[in-house]
Amino acid sequence: MATRTDAPTRREQILKEAARLFAERGFHGVGVDEIGAAVGISGPGLYRHFAGKDAMLAELLVGISGQLLTGAKRRVAEADGGGAEGLLDSLIEGHIDFALDDRPLITLHDRELDRLRDSDRKMVRQLQRQYVELWVGVVREVYPGLGEPAARSAVHSVFGLLNSTPHLGRAGSLPGRGATAELLHRMARGAFAAAGE
Repeated sequence: MATRTDAPTRREQILKEAARLFAERGFHGVGVDEIGAAVGISGPGLYRHFAGKDAMLAELLVGISGQLLTGAKRRVAEADGGGAEGLLDSLIEGHIDFALDDRPLITLHDRELDRLRDSDRKMVRQLQRQYVELWVGVVREVYPGLGEPAARSAVHSVFGLLNSTPHLGRAGSLPGRGATAELLHRMARGAFAAAGE
């Protein structure tokens, strides 16, 4: 989502508007007609792209978990022995991009994860665990004295910090994307440094 530079497909437009509407009014507070109207098609026209709202929700939540993991793996591959400090900074930057660019998905995850079918919810959790463990490995390289449970706790704490962006106010009320990203990065590194003392 946030990493695409070409024009979004109709399917991506539908998902983006569904995420926004679900985050604003809740999954059950939004009908397919409203989602369709937001992208300029009829509600029934959505069924050419998705089996229904449940399918949209699953694709949104499984999709973003997969994208975060894929992006993190790509950053690890690109680091190619360039040092754990730089890799940790890169992982933080990637998660900040998500937290600032996909705020509705954070809200959606917090509120609606339990609405997924068991198999989809398990897939989200599996992808999230892999993402966390990737971070834990990097954090332990930067702070070798940090035990695995403490490193995992620090990673979850930093995710909590970074994923708080929906609670920072409306997008236009933040001090600016660059300044907000820089502040979040400093706070994340400070949290890891404090854990590693």
